[in-house]
Amino acid sequence: MDITLVLKCLADENRLKIIHLLAERKYCVRALAKQLEISESAVSQHIKILKNAGLLEIGDKNGYNIHYAVNRDCLIMLSENIMKIADSVQTDRKCGGNCKGERL
Repeated sequence: MDITLVLKCLADENRLKIIHLLAERKYCVRALAKQLEISESAVSQHIKILKNAGLLEIGDKNGYNIHYAVNRDCLIMLSENIMKIADSVQTDRKCGGNCKGERL
């Protein structure tokens, strides 16, 4: 998983909304477009980006309709990466740079 790519994907408001909707149930592009009040082509583009980042998977196919689902494992890996960062935060942080021209 490319954490930078995943975070960039989730930084878009509509893609984040899609993730929230698909976390609750599977949707096809048409249903997502109706929920989000955007075009089906816009939803398709968002879906493509989310799939490329590993955030979505195909839930099932019903005729011409493809229902998408959230890749829960990807979200778990993302949260684990963020927790590692949070756990490494030092409470007594010192300056790590050379702000005053001092040597470390």
